Amino acid sequence: MSVLPMKHMIVCAKRQDRKAILEKLQRTEAVEIIARDDDEQDTVFNRIDVSQSAQLFVKNSAQAEKALEVLNSAAPEKSSLLSAFAGRTPITLEEYEANAKRRDKVMKDVTDILKLDKELTEAKADIPRITTQIEALTPWIGLTEPLSFAGTKKTAAFIGTFPELLTEAEIAERLAAAVPDVEALDVNVINSEDNITSVLISCLKTEKDKVEEALRRMNFQRPPVSDMIPSEQLDAYDRELKAAVAKIDSTRESIASYADKRDDIKFIADYFRMRAEKYDVLGTLAQTKRTFIIEGYVPEQYAGTLEQDLSQSFDVAVEMLDPDPSEDVPVLLKNGPFAEPVEGIIESYSMPGAGELDPTTPVACFYYILFGMMLSDFAYGALMSIATFVLIKKLKNMERPMRKTLTMFFYCGLGTMLSGILFGSYFGDAPTVIASTFFGKTLEVPKLIDPLSQPMKMLVLCFAIGIVHLFAGLVINLYTALKQKRYVDAISDSVLWMLLVAGLLLFGLTTDMVTGMFSLEKISPVAGNIGKIMAVIGAIGIILMDGRESKNWFKRTLKGLYGLYNVTGYLSDLLSYSRLLALGLATSVISSVFNQMGSMVAGTPVIGVIFFALIFLVGHVLNLAINALGAYVHANRLQYVDFFGKFYNGGGRKFTPFATNTKYIKIQDR
Repeated sequence: MSVLPMKHMIVCAKRQDRKAILEKLQRTEAVEIIARDDDEQDTVFNRIDVSQSAQLFVKNSAQAEKALEVLNSAAPEKSSLLSAFAGRTPITLEEYEANAKRRDKVMKDVTDILKLDKELTEAKADIPRITTQIEALTPWIGLTEPLSFAGTKKTAAFIGTFPELLTEAEIAERLAAAVPDVEALDVNVINSEDNITSVLISCLKTEKDKVEEALRRMNFQRPPVSDMIPSEQLDAYDRELKAAVAKIDSTRESIASYADKRDDIKFIADYFRMRAEKYDVLGTLAQTKRTFIIEGYVPEQYAGTLEQDLSQSFDVAVEMLDPDPSEDVPVLLKNGPFAEPVEGIIESYSMPGAGELDPTTPVACFYYILFGMMLSDFAYGALMSIATFVLIKKLKNMERPMRKTLTMFFYCGLGTMLSGILFGSYFGDAPTVIASTFFGKTLEVPKLIDPLSQPMKMLVLCFAIGIVHLFAGLVINLYTALKQKRYVDAISDSVLWMLLVAGLLLFGLTTDMVTGMFSLEKISPVAGNIGKIMAVIGAIGIILMDGRESKNWFKRTLKGLYGLYNVTGYLSDLLSYSRLLALGLATSVISSVFNQMGSMVAGTPVIGVIFFALIFLVGHVLNLAINALGAYVHANRLQYVDFFGKFYNGGGRKFTPFATNTKYIKIQDR
């Protein structure tokens, strides 16, 4: 376990080579470039404004992404259930350069797809418009005149609707009451539904104004004017609707015809994304008319190779320096195959601060055990390990973070299998239930501890693991302090607390209360006396030294007493490990419940087996998913709160190299 030492790299090169050098650094992914602020400029060096070019590249990348969305909608990409784990497509540098030369042609395809998408959107918008027009005109299908019909030379016609259901007689009666002096009046109801009455009313032209005024008082409303007979207009709308549907289908087919260009579009989206990132960095570099300077951090183990590579490829001056203690140097972890998978757990909390030990290896050792204790079923662990192992071996291009995560769960599965053997859990008590239900046999599964019948024994084991876990944190704190030559801190913050806690534990094991509560045998009184002495020495030392930063003896004593009170925190931390028992019991009990439910419906030979298998499958899949999530969350909690609280402060900044942050492709630089 280690934090890789860093070198401060300074590169001075010709300005004409800056893009090529940046591209090389981007592909090697070994340098975190330092972006200097504008106020650090001087009279020699300056920075160029590349914002417009960067914005253009971002725009092109966004257009390519949009084109992919359109293409995937019209012609979905075939993918398997494992595609989410597959990772990016690897391409060689030669393939990258060849594809980059075709960027203009691919961008034309992108433009064409987006143009077709716009046409598709417009055609789709026509559908509700035409449908609304058809619905509005449908009540007038029985009308033999256009809606714009206003009458003949001697008659006036009123075409419109009343906001209620009325018969011809009712309309005529209301009009007669409203305009009793009108002699000639003809009412024709065209349609009556949904509380709307569509009518054609005719009268003499000489009486048009009177009738129109009466209709207005009756809330008469005219429809949109049209010069076509409604039936003919409906036929026209129907043809227009079919044309719009045909346009949608043909446009979708046209878009789908670009399916063979999908990989090219993916490449171009990543290509412009990379160029935008490169130009963002380019704008931060100090430059003159003929030269430029790059500063950054490089892991020491890569510094020599990178310096040699740059010197052979370009006319450059490269200097690798040890960082100044005042610099904010990024942190990069380096661990072996066993511990590396849990680096993500460390990063989620915080990277090691200056001078701190990389906690990855001790975290890994305990993490796999704690996870296994909480899931605690051999079959669940075997399924987890087998599934992750197959994925890791099958998908060679899997991204490194995903590979590390799956490897972590592979080891967690092994820890779960070990706990399953310890507790005799194989899909809970499935072997016993199956043997008794289907074969009439009694099967006893060997186990060292039965959590259901021996919960106190299980709890003692959990507390024992917790004690080892907490003391490991104190030992690491001691090692770190000694390494940094903080000898007083090593004694006061580690040794004294170990004496106090270990002494109290030894003394507790000689008392009736502790041994009776946990069904333990008392240890030798001599060991108890030794424990008392250890605890007293530890307590006195903490009182005297915990407030050592204060010069006033009274304040120092008060701070020491307050520090001693923190012994209750150790009790709280120790009790936290009871969650190992709680989650382990939850997994076991839920498994047993599903097994019993399956056995209850296993009456008839064939149907019973089917129902048992169905309940067994669904129940155990749910149990595995829920309790694996719980084990993951609580294993993290025990590391972050209880373990890290003894020695780890964090506060470091993760090493973030200038890299090809692509979405679809991964360049293999020879």
